Amino acid sequence: MIGNDIIDLRQSRIESNWRRKGFIEKLFTDTEKQLITNYHDPEIMVWLLWSMKEAAYKIYNRQTKVREYIPQKLSCSIITLDKHIYGVVSCNGNKYYTKTLKTSKIIHTTAALIPEDLNNIVEIEKKGIVKTQNGIPYLYISEKNTVTDVSISNHGRYEKIVMIEKKMILPDFKN
Repeated sequence: MIGNDIIDLRQSRIESNWRRKGFIEKLFTDTEKQLITNYHDPEIMVWLLWSMKEAAYKIYNRQTKVREYIPQKLSCSIITLDKHIYGVVSCNGNKYYTKTLKTSKIIHTTAALIPEDLNNIVEIEKKGIVKTQNGIPYLYISEKNTVTDVSISNHGRYEKIVMIEKKMILPDFKN
């Protein structure tokens, strides 16, 4: 299963006043509030954590088929803060592994149930996307008459549609 979220940083500065009274308290756990307070760029940490929550929530929603507003139940922890930011989001006993790319323009987080799947996420085109009655997207592959989990996210100037590319390991053939 896969989830993803993209944040257009320019758009977020226009649309959201993350410093307004109650914003942080409503969305983040005490541990996350400390991460925001202690980070050298609190605005980036706000959107990083929010992106992790959103990407994980897309998997949670796919699993449960329940749509609910639960930002404080999605608890983020950051493992590395390098070029790619790795983390874990916990929710109701489930763990979702995340990988985030941060640039000067975007924050893009992908989430998966298995950490190794984070290395097999590919961006795809929008064609062939179908949605369930609950709005959950899949890629329909007509040649195989199958569907594959995909995640769609858009914000401002950006859209990302991603899936986990399953790599097949072929046996070692001898000539």
